[in-house]
Amino acid sequence: MSTRVRLVVGGFAALLILGSLGWMWKQSLLPDAYSATAMGYPDYGVDPQGRPLPPSSDHYVHGHHGQHGQQGQTVSVDDLVEHTDRTADVRVDLTAQANVLTMAGHEIDGYTINGESPGETIVASQGQLVEVRLHNQNVAEGVALHWHGIDVPNAEDGVAGVTQDAVLPGKSHTYRFVARKAGTFWYHSHQLSHQQVAGGLFGAVVILPKHGIDQKLDLTAVAHTYSGNRTLNGKAGDARAEAKPGQKARVRIVNTDNGTLTTWASVPYRVVAVDGYDIAKPTTVGKRRLDIPAGGRADLEVTVPRKDAARVQVGAATAYVIGPRLAYPDAPPQPGTALDLLSYGSGKADIPKPNRSFTYSIGRRPGFLDGRPGFWWTINGQLLPEVPMFMVRRGDVVKFHIDNHSGEAHPMHLHGHHALVVARDGKPVTGGPLWVDSIDVQDDQTIDLVFRADNPGIWMDHCHNLPHAAQGLVAHLMYEGVTTPYKLGGKAQNRPE
Repeated sequence: MSTRVRLVVGGFAALLILGSLGWMWKQSLLPDAYSATAMGYPDYGVDPQGRPLPPSSDHYVHGHHGQHGQQGQTVSVDDLVEHTDRTADVRVDLTAQANVLTMAGHEIDGYTINGESPGETIVASQGQLVEVRLHNQNVAEGVALHWHGIDVPNAEDGVAGVTQDAVLPGKSHTYRFVARKAGTFWYHSHQLSHQQVAGGLFGAVVILPKHGIDQKLDLTAVAHTYSGNRTLNGKAGDARAEAKPGQKARVRIVNTDNGTLTTWASVPYRVVAVDGYDIAKPTTVGKRRLDIPAGGRADLEVTVPRKDAARVQVGAATAYVIGPRLAYPDAPPQPGTALDLLSYGSGKADIPKPNRSFTYSIGRRPGFLDGRPGFWWTINGQLLPEVPMFMVRRGDVVKFHIDNHSGEAHPMHLHGHHALVVARDGKPVTGGPLWVDSIDVQDDQTIDLVFRADNPGIWMDHCHNLPHAAQGLVAHLMYEGVTTPYKLGGKAQNRPE
């Protein structure tokens, strides 16, 4: 082959490559404003025999980059509210502000709620109607509050661009929901969440059961890292609670960071609840640690020893010390073995067999994300926004098979629902029922979850390592026939991740 021919062939090949890259770049560009229902393609899952399920004959809502296809009767997320006009039992006013935080002697640019971070802990009793008025004082990018782990009606979910517009400076928004499920939860911004949560826009929620709790001491331990500074309840170092020997304490640990939080204790403990759900027949745990995924919560019960205090380590840098005033035990060494919650407790869950199943396969590959080249997360092989929209109907019993082959662990979080963990790496759970809203899926691991589709709406299903979500690891669970008037982007600057 002559030099001239080789140059022509090489030039032609280069043009093909550049043309393909240009086409991929253009296809990845997002409009200035588009609907979450226009992302990717509808996936209706498969039936118990593995056959693809069709859309309902009277509902179809999907389009491409902002174009809706509609057939039959639909309902807007704005109509999926708490249908009660009774007076609220618990009323809270929260003011979000861009602020300077002082952590461990360091000044950090961040955010506060009512002048502090974490924001105040919202406490309610089971069955009470909670009303929260969010006001944005000066957060230029806008704010929205998601009620993490509380299965609120869809209109109250607090996801900018999906269930509401971001609340811009000087504006307010009111959330109303009934505290139906007792447990430990938290709230956080879902507008630019990877920045605003890290900067301090969050707080805890404790919903007490009607009959109260067994423990006399009820303590909340909110763990967060502000610009490298590890804190417990917004302060560096240990927290303390005075208690008498023999007294039981419940420590509600909330992991607000992007990575796994490890906890253990100087005394035997029991894990009495995970993600707001009680553990059936929890047994005493000795020298083992508990790993809590990003966004997850765990309630530990400890008994104050006769001659010392109980020390609950919340990570290596902070602890909750519970006991007599002058007692201060040394930090116990971190156990090398983790408690496996999938073999902890006992009992059976009352849930029918799934009638609709999905695969949520997490990978990574090079490509363009909204015009930016990089090495991005994928869902079922696709880059955002061409990811699956998992379509369900109210009344379905849904199974998710999560397969992670991306090279990193991912703490996966489904909004609006709790799911029962039924298998890991194909092996059935051997412990008691474990209901979660946040679960770590390790690299080269599979997790099977089952839940009831009993809360209509458009719900995010994403990684709670929030930078990962901002890098494309986000999909939606969508009920057929549900629409949203809100747009990602647009005048409201909606950017949930």
